[in-house]
Amino acid sequence: MSTSGAPEEAAITEFGPARAALADSYVGEDPVLTYARAQAARIGVQPIGPSGGAALRLLAAALDAKAVAEIGTGTGVSGVYLLRGMRPDGVLTTVDTEPVLQQYAREAYQAAGFAANRARFIPGRALDVLPRLADGQYDLVFCDGDPAESRAYLAESLRLLRPGGMACFEGVFQQGRLAEPDLDDPATHAVRELVRDVRESDRLLPALLPVSDGLLCAVKR
Repeated sequence: MSTSGAPEEAAITEFGPARAALADSYVGEDPVLTYARAQAARIGVQPIGPSGGAALRLLAAALDAKAVAEIGTGTGVSGVYLLRGMRPDGVLTTVDTEPVLQQYAREAYQAAGFAANRARFIPGRALDVLPRLADGQYDLVFCDGDPAESRAYLAESLRLLRPGGMACFEGVFQQGRLAEPDLDDPATHAVRELVRDVRESDRLLPALLPVSDGLLCAVKR
């Protein structure tokens, strides 16, 4: 990708609202997800969209994931999708700076029928918490935290993942800002660098999925 107009980035973001709406409506969401999403809207938190959530569930199932780490608990929308794709004995470790949000997520997981021991909630800043997690023990790391810290999340993800594990980053389109060369705020700049780092790394096998606000996924070789 070039650092100027980035035609590849522009092409990716032209997926179109009609097709995005079709992808979002394809699977459908049950009352648990509808309520968790409503809680997010009330509080002002932006969760992953339905199409992105369905992709996470699919990927967790394809990996037969037993251990998943999540940066950005929110109100539990992404966590419900992840848990529904994971093995029945899988554990989701989810990190967020806001314990209040994690309580909403805890309620969502309970409403979805998951036992309390299926999720481990860790309050705190991701870059303070992640170094305490074990090396090479995770099947999937889902990153939906501060975009400005994206590259640091990638470094931690590579340490946490087992070979063949996957890192996923939500929101890489930055609501269209990724393809706008005149917009270079710290968050957008960091995400641009993340997208390039992932694509150019010989340790990763990447794909940028046009679901939700852009889901960047990469398998650790």
